[in-house]
Amino acid sequence: MKVVVAGIGAIGGWMAALLAESGADVSLLARGATLAGLNAKGLRIRRRGGEEKVFRLRAGDDPATLGKPDYIVIATKGHDIPALAPALAEMLGPDTALVPAINGIPWWFFQVPGVPLSGTALQSVDPGGAVARAIPARHVIGCVVHASAWSPEPGVVEVQGEDKLIFGEPDGAARARTGRFAAAIPKARIEAAMSENIRLNIWTKLWGNMTMNPLSVLTGATTDVMLADGDVRALIRAMMEEMKALGAQIGLPLSLSPDERMAITRRLGPIKTSMLRDWEAHRPLEVGPILGALVEIADRLKAPAPNLRAVLGLLRLRVAAR
Repeated sequence: MKVVVAGIGAIGGWMAALLAESGADVSLLARGATLAGLNAKGLRIRRRGGEEKVFRLRAGDDPATLGKPDYIVIATKGHDIPALAPALAEMLGPDTALVPAINGIPWWFFQVPGVPLSGTALQSVDPGGAVARAIPARHVIGCVVHASAWSPEPGVVEVQGEDKLIFGEPDGAARARTGRFAAAIPKARIEAAMSENIRLNIWTKLWGNMTMNPLSVLTGATTDVMLADGDVRALIRAMMEEMKALGAQIGLPLSLSPDERMAITRRLGPIKTSMLRDWEAHRPLEVGPILGALVEIADRLKAPAPNLRAVLGLLRLRVAAR
């Protein structure tokens, strides 16, 4: 199995190492300081307890040198994908599958026949529809990552938690390519699950992230601190109710109550969100895929969503002020 991983940050580096451990032929599409670090010292994966493994994998910034693989894992930030799309298209063979391991609503989310809002192009995640034109939706395998990792320096990944990877075809069909990719994930490390409704899995994960991530940037607080404050908790609940109502209109019902979902996050203890880490590192934030897309969906449905809109506006001003 030949795999190219595009975007070697925390999740991309972690997934590249998982696939390399299973014996896949893994190449890395990287640039700048990350590429220099990979070529100088390899991909270094650190886990709790002092475990460290170094993977010497082929790495380059020219897609033409990496060939046309069986799978491409996209592990960049969502806002980086439009600029990356031409390189991804260059590596696409007739049967190449793309696995976007990204946060928030992906560009292909409504490029599925027969779903509510089918054909909708979300400008917040794919301005002008450039990604959809470059990468036909038939190449996509949906993915949800339930893991926590951090990249303290280029080419280094510190794995904090490994729970589950979920894979599924956007249209819910069972295809051999998805099972083959899931089977390449080492079970000793993490569960690889198959889903018949990967869009619902994506929506469910975002239900937690779309509150914790933006509010952590606005407050500078970890998840436990935010959830301990009654007024902040009320805002989180209101945002979750608004997203839940949107989901009900587009065929993505959420079974838990906001308080039940918050209880799950509370049990995880103090967490510094990925968006807060990006903010502190002066990296661009995934505003569009995590929150902007929800407001755009609300616009399409003519839904008010006042709390989602207010937090998006505050986050937008926070970013602009910097």
